[in-house]
Amino acid sequence: MPGKSPIPITVFTGFLGAGKTSIILSLLPQLPKDYKVVLLKNEFGDVEVDSQLAKQSHLTAVSEILNGCMCCVLVGQMKTALLEIRDNYWPDRIIIECSGSAFPATLAFQIRELERETRGDFKLDAIVTVIDAENFTGYEDSSPTSKMQASYTDVILINKWEHVSERQLDILIDELNTLNDLTPKIRCQGRNGVDPNLIFGLDTKLFSETDKELTRIDGTHNEEVETVTIYKGPASEKPHSHHDHGRGHDDQKTEDGNLEETAVEPVKEDILVAALNELSKESVWRVKGFVRVPGGTKILNWAFGRFELTDLQGGKSEGAVIRLTAMGERGEVKRAIREFAAALDAELL
Repeated sequence: MPGKSPIPITVFTGFLGAGKTSIILSLLPQLPKDYKVVLLKNEFGDVEVDSQLAKQSHLTAVSEILNGCMCCVLVGQMKTALLEIRDNYWPDRIIIECSGSAFPATLAFQIRELERETRGDFKLDAIVTVIDAENFTGYEDSSPTSKMQASYTDVILINKWEHVSERQLDILIDELNTLNDLTPKIRCQGRNGVDPNLIFGLDTKLFSETDKELTRIDGTHNEEVETVTIYKGPASEKPHSHHDHGRGHDDQKTEDGNLEETAVEPVKEDILVAALNELSKESVWRVKGFVRVPGGTKILNWAFGRFELTDLQGGKSEGAVIRLTAMGERGEVKRAIREFAAALDAELL
């Protein structure tokens, strides 16, 4: 649009549970009050947990694309979402938070193409990769995507480094330098995250048209992550219930043949915490969603053995008592999560 500056786009990548959402939310209080930021999120599963957390922050708007990866299967949806953000808000900045398996190079080329199509309405500002210092070595061994994310980026943010020893941190930095020795590596400052001046306004020089080897879109990395839904509640609220001809918890048929749904009791918080503490972080990498406890509905965010329970504003989540998405190693996550679901008297979908 004539007279308006291009909208800078900052892309955050990083494996599951690295802390991308927390770092993004920590940036917002450090920005001017009139600075408009729109967050476009992309995540596995069908539960908009992180968007709910983001909506409870100071963002101008939040949009979430679920059940896939923006750099391969959701290319068209990302383009549509960015154009809608431009038309509705024309913000000072768009932050894109990618799913844990997104390859930043292919995503960056899509944004470059949109720059050309819109004649400069958008500008790719920076690719920022978040590394979980506690778990990077473990999942990096089995995840080629995490290597690519650390290799093709403008800035590497090292998160959760205070939870490891100095030797472990030195080993991690050596490994990151092997993958990418020129990119700055910045330690996040706990809940304070990172100074936005260090990652905004970089005007990336990466991913130009000369990088021919990076122009192809490779969706194979999406296969390393498998998701499973954990549910407890009325059949009418069950995800994908139109494919399910069974009955939900506590549902009964009335005399006229209609389905009568009775209330499902909340989950006791001590039982939930005990079940979370038994989860294996080797096969299960992240669990997120909503759980109703006696005191109200909580947003659960579990990653590699650590978890947070945050109050959901409004206190309800579509009538379900439990609606969670578990993400982990393909072929193993469903087996690993089964006992957790049983402890909560929930079912796997």
